[in-house]
Amino acid sequence: MAMPMDEEEASIHDYPPGFRFYPTEEELVSFYLRHQLHTQLPEKHRVIPLLNIYDSKPWDLPKLAGELCKGDSEQWFFFVARQEREARGGRPTRTTAAGYWKATGSPVYVYSSANKIIGLKKTMVFYKGRAPTGTKTKWKKHEYRAIDDYAKLRHEFSLCRVYVISGCFRAFDRRPMEVIAAAGNNQDRKMKGKVTSPEISCSAVAAMADCDGSGSNWRMVEDEEFEEPIWEWNKIDWP
Repeated sequence: MAMPMDEEEASIHDYPPGFRFYPTEEELVSFYLRHQLHTQLPEKHRVIPLLNIYDSKPWDLPKLAGELCKGDSEQWFFFVARQEREARGGRPTRTTAAGYWKATGSPVYVYSSANKIIGLKKTMVFYKGRAPTGTKTKWKKHEYRAIDDYAKLRHEFSLCRVYVISGCFRAFDRRPMEVIAAAGNNQDRKMKGKVTSPEISCSAVAAMADCDGSGSNWRMVEDEEFEEPIWEWNKIDWP
């Protein structure tokens, strides 16, 4: 049930001036997406709403964003449920009335601060028109999916970060630089060495990249609890 406009505006203004919802990738996957997969808390949809973003044009999505992103000019977050055709084993469709989302680059792992694999990220660009002659726009999105404690890629929900290319350096993962550097060095060592635990096959990445997944081994994700969020749900004074 939607809140009356005056109550919605009042709740938005409860946050201090200058407040911005700027979660790291680790928080998006290990807290928000995992809670969406395991605990259907309605309160979190005021932060990240559940929405079929393909029913809307990208430039209409900001006004459909969660309460903490109202007025944000840079990024907006949405949970997206698995499509019915995808549940039946088909490929998801990412077309809209105005165009289509096209993948760019290859999927990459999302790591925790302890350098454990917790998810996969796929980057997409929006094109106006119809494939393959669409016109590229500045609208992009990151599509995150979680990898569970049994090294399985979860498809029930994805978490999408929609944003506009600004032309400046963008660092969504705002961990301390020494942590990022350590993570990068650790990843370099993994890439140079031979992976000895192939429990995660390339089928997880293939599911995101539509590749055949040949010739790749991935290590098992260790069991871990939900990561701590930037706040605790029970400490939020929901109106």
